[in-house]
Amino acid sequence: MTVSTTPEALSIQLDGSSVVHIGDQIHTSLRQAIIDGRLAPGQRLPSGRDLATQLGVARGTIRVAYDRLIAENLVYGAGSAGTRVCAQPLIERSHDQSSFDGPLAAFTRPYSSAPQPFQMGVPANDAFPAKLWTRMRARAVRADSNSYTTYADPRGELALRSQIASHLAVSRQMRCHPDQIIITSGYRQGMMVVLTALRAHGRKAWIEEPGYPLGRRALELIGVALEPILVDAEGLRVNDGIARAPDAYLALVTPGQHAPLGVALSSARRHALLNWATESDAWIIEDDYLGELQLDGRAAPALAAGEGAERVIHVGSFSKTLSPALGLGFVVAPLSLAERLVEVCAMLSPAPNRSSQLTLLEFMADGHFLRHLRQMKDLYTVRRQLALAHVKEFMPDSLAAGLGLIAQLPGLANDRAIVELARVEGLAPSALSAWYLDRTHAKNGLLLSVTNLHSDNINAACEKLANIVAAH
Repeated sequence: MTVSTTPEALSIQLDGSSVVHIGDQIHTSLRQAIIDGRLAPGQRLPSGRDLATQLGVARGTIRVAYDRLIAENLVYGAGSAGTRVCAQPLIERSHDQSSFDGPLAAFTRPYSSAPQPFQMGVPANDAFPAKLWTRMRARAVRADSNSYTTYADPRGELALRSQIASHLAVSRQMRCHPDQIIITSGYRQGMMVVLTALRAHGRKAWIEEPGYPLGRRALELIGVALEPILVDAEGLRVNDGIARAPDAYLALVTPGQHAPLGVALSSARRHALLNWATESDAWIIEDDYLGELQLDGRAAPALAAGEGAERVIHVGSFSKTLSPALGLGFVVAPLSLAERLVEVCAMLSPAPNRSSQLTLLEFMADGHFLRHLRQMKDLYTVRRQLALAHVKEFMPDSLAAGLGLIAQLPGLANDRAIVELARVEGLAPSALSAWYLDRTHAKNGLLLSVTNLHSDNINAACEKLANIVAAH
């Protein structure tokens, strides 16, 4: 179905047979039209009633799509003047995916894509509180109207840093002062600020094997020599790291829930890791990518919460718990390092815009964030159970891990080839082997996120994936 809604002949095509929800298709089409320039800055979008009538969908479906665009700073509500395109959209034009052939290509998607079934690293697309966030965002923009000609604090808003400190005290058992916290635009900025402040170029670093490719790539870009240390059921094998590279300058770890295996660093190894860092004057970068969002039992305290915390830099993000489109995260540094981090931020990486920070502040202060996390735990638990039952039918050696599944492939199946075939079918699994630095350690398997699997798409998605695996 195609409808021209503007003189520029905006085209929205809906596919009722697709595994992608109709609302997601509408949101993606409008989003791409803005990014491509087919919807010009200041141009008015069709009313929700008109567009719903032309597309043959419910008005609520259009309203949710518009709310998501507002939350992404692509459009704004102008009262009786309707919904209009922002003057300077904050989203990059997407690139041809074939031009990106690096180690991250196995699990990244174009910036303009809506989340696809099995896609790692994105929260539930249908569970973001878009209406609430939009109302709070509007209040924050009004509150920020008097600060357009002032310099922002490079650390971020003090009130938000205080709120995050209070949240971490309860959820991660961390005792930190707001002066130790820096607001970032997310994990990637946080990592680059930390590595720059540590002057890590030319140093050695332990990395988990397997481990998060983006973290690995950040270290490589800075010029750090990587020492892959295997992970088992108790997490990072610290004694192996000491034996292999006792003089390492830092260790990058995901102790709360290992990415991607989902295991927690055992108590004994936590102590061993902290002792090594203290005795060696080494640094630990704690990637707390899910925080307390743990489906199996209660989350362990952060590494930065215990004895030896003066050697731990805690990197957090709201990308997995809320949305990566918001571009909000934080770093908690020991006081001995905090001033240097502020200097790096002041010169290279200022905090996100103030209205975004104020929106998050209100969202957290009013209790909405904790409520959202509880809802997501319940939602993801149900979706993981449902997905595991379906996937075990054609890959019986699958198991739950974090917010996803790890599916062992039969025989000599090539996980990277399967991933490429799946992309053609509109699916986005990730290849387990791509998370290994040392190919002699690599295992074939599929990483399957469950966050965007639901009753409307799971049958079709699993059937497509099963056919691909069987034919490979």
